[in-house]
Amino acid sequence: MSKNPETIALHGGDYRSDPATTAVAVPLYRTTSYQFNDTGHAANLFALKEFGNIYTRIMNPTNDVLEKRVAALEGGLAALTVGSGQAASTFAIMNVCQSGDNFISSTDLYGGTVNLFTHTLKKLGIECRYADPADPKNFEKLVDEKTRCFYAETLPNPYLRVFPIKEVADIGRKHNIPLIMDNTASPVICKPIEHGAAVVVHSLTKFIGGHGTVIGGCLVDGGNFDWTADPKRQPLFNEPDMSYGGAKWGEVVPQLTGANVSFAVRARVCLLRDLGAPLAPDNAWGLIQGLETAPLRMKQHCSNAEKAVDFLKKHKNVERVIYPTLHEGDIAARSKKYLKGGNGALVGIEVKGGVEAGKKFIESLKMFYHVANIGDARSLAIHPATTTHSQLTEEELLAAGVTPGYVRLSIGIEHPDDIIADLDQALNESGKPNLKAVG
Repeated sequence: MSKNPETIALHGGDYRSDPATTAVAVPLYRTTSYQFNDTGHAANLFALKEFGNIYTRIMNPTNDVLEKRVAALEGGLAALTVGSGQAASTFAIMNVCQSGDNFISSTDLYGGTVNLFTHTLKKLGIECRYADPADPKNFEKLVDEKTRCFYAETLPNPYLRVFPIKEVADIGRKHNIPLIMDNTASPVICKPIEHGAAVVVHSLTKFIGGHGTVIGGCLVDGGNFDWTADPKRQPLFNEPDMSYGGAKWGEVVPQLTGANVSFAVRARVCLLRDLGAPLAPDNAWGLIQGLETAPLRMKQHCSNAEKAVDFLKKHKNVERVIYPTLHEGDIAARSKKYLKGGNGALVGIEVKGGVEAGKKFIESLKMFYHVANIGDARSLAIHPATTTHSQLTEEELLAAGVTPGYVRLSIGIEHPDDIIADLDQALNESGKPNLKAVG
């Protein structure tokens, strides 16, 4: 199979044509249930003695094609699709952690993930400890006998500081702790599994879907982590699961499948079974359409973003531009090491004049959409402090790098001249004084 993302996006996995009709395009299987051959067949499926379709909450043939293609794109062995990127992050943690456990996350995170980790998971008895990724050793300092995983984003906003994937993954391997990477902002241009990550998660809504039409998430099992090496470190994969007749997932899955995909299988047959949050097959079908052109769009996203950055750096009404190529020292070295074929579509700017100028800039944009999303084919803009990160405290906002005047841009695939023209006119408007009527 090709290693080129353009080919994988179209041909990854084992789907070639529909066996029933020979249709080349992936069919939409809009069904809840599947006919069993006989009672023995049904019993074997439920007992995991053989694999096949049972119920669309757990698996669906349309979803299966998407899962295999995303797994191939990331260089993993298996994947599980779920209803959203947030569900993917939740499942990733809950697949290794239970009440009384902890995990260590990078401080550079999407605001919604911070809320999930800091508040919701805490109520379930799972503690999140935060480590500054500026020094990878910060992760090791927080490890104890109850630490089950590390978590980070490849290209987090707003700092856009590329995470030290291999450095932290290597620390984790010393302690039999897997690194889970959210690669939402950098599909195609970064392959975390190649650098030691055990699991990759995506909000498929963003760059892979690419058109702002459907919501979805995914977990990719790298197949490169030994879940049985330290049973005390990974109890959920080594202690009997009484909901499946005492199965030990770290042992039984490789025996059944011949592959090291215990993480993906457990997430599917335990979490998806019990918690729900499946990806609707309609959405899976829509995401397949987006995936087919994702590698091509990423090239244009990255090219346009770099041209926009060159323009923004010189604009009189821009205080600061944040982009991976503008960092220095170790942070800059990480960008060169981990990002291949582009530096992403996300750009941060500090508009001169603070929060009011930032608001005026956003409201003056004509082509850019003001929406809570990234990765759309269209160019997008938002003011994080009052939207995506608004639930964070002042201290958390500053720790996350979200200042009052910060604006996040997601550069689309329009012609770069049109993108720059819209940015220029909006920035010029932001610098004009607000005239008040005298009366």
